[in-house]
Amino acid sequence: MTTELSRRAFLGGACCLAASPLVTPVSFAAVPGDNRLVTIVLRGAMDGLALVQPYGDPALRVLRPQLSLTPEQGLVDLDGHFGLHPFAEALMPLWRSREIGFVHAISTPYRAGRSHFDGQDMLESGGTVVQEERTGWLNRAIASIPRRSERRAIDVNTTSELILTGPNPVDVWSPRADLNLGLDEQAFFERLYRNDPVFAAAMSEAVATDMFSDGIYAGAKRGAGIADVAKLAAGMLSGEHRIASFSINGWDTHVGQDKTFKGPVTELCTAILTLKANLTPDIWRKTAIIAITEFGRTARENGSGGTDHGTGGLAILAGGAVSGGKVHGAWPTLREGSLLDDRDLAPTTDLRQLAAAMLYQQFGISAKAISSGIFPGLSLDTSASYLRG
Repeated sequence: MTTELSRRAFLGGACCLAASPLVTPVSFAAVPGDNRLVTIVLRGAMDGLALVQPYGDPALRVLRPQLSLTPEQGLVDLDGHFGLHPFAEALMPLWRSREIGFVHAISTPYRAGRSHFDGQDMLESGGTVVQEERTGWLNRAIASIPRRSERRAIDVNTTSELILTGPNPVDVWSPRADLNLGLDEQAFFERLYRNDPVFAAAMSEAVATDMFSDGIYAGAKRGAGIADVAKLAAGMLSGEHRIASFSINGWDTHVGQDKTFKGPVTELCTAILTLKANLTPDIWRKTAIIAITEFGRTARENGSGGTDHGTGGLAILAGGAVSGGKVHGAWPTLREGSLLDDRDLAPTTDLRQLAAAMLYQQFGISAKAISSGIFPGLSLDTSASYLRG
């Protein structure tokens, strides 16, 4: 494959890559065939009570007279108790094929605070208190995967995010990244850096990753939208990578939630459906996607037609490997006296248990490694059934 070169683009890309310990070469020789895990971080605190509404709980209508829906108002019934917001109706084929499910009333150990920054710190680091861990739990997990062939991970972003930040090498690449180098310029930089192992490796890595991403897009126009991000992730997962992560922003819905909720929900649907569309059926069958957010939102709607920062939230599971077609977790109810601090959905599932179960079941990471280094102090429930048996 030939690429047209731009010195400025190369210098920018290569220097940034060289400065980052997270970037490693992309090889094209490995044959795919093992399990995959995708994490989608929903930044801004998604309202799980809006996405999967417990319409069978009579307290919902009392707490949310404007934001709650019934099946007669367009809510898509899931199981007679929970219903999917109509903005996410595109996911219903996956629900019917049992390739998507949900975990309700889930949370990290974050409780007293209401800070997005602190909530995301605990979501991505896996700590029990803010800044307890300085690296991401997904990065720490890489070294514990028994089979080296399953250790390749990619952060589909312009810069690395905490969840994949740490001592283990991770590729960082965005759909807009394009080195656009000519062969003569490439040869020039190879000569220039041949005595500098760090820059030489960075150049090799950048060129290889760029060629691989060019192959994914096959000449199609690239953008920075969520469909482009998901397509790049799927392409990498179709090669050597077994882990991919990216984010979807826009979930902080304090005002006019009935309208502002549509954008991020549509992006979430697009991301999941694009991943499926760009993976072969065999790879999709081995793929688990978890979409997670830093905390939930208040059970009561506010005076601005929105919701404020809460605690118990929702996680989305998708992919051919997950045990879909069900809402997992113990429902704590919304009735008077059952809310946490009289305002939030009370968590009944530790989000770290969900993440740990995925690592254990998808990659065979031992319970000891999980409790000792990935989620320190967590006792893994090996009977969790978030994936197909």
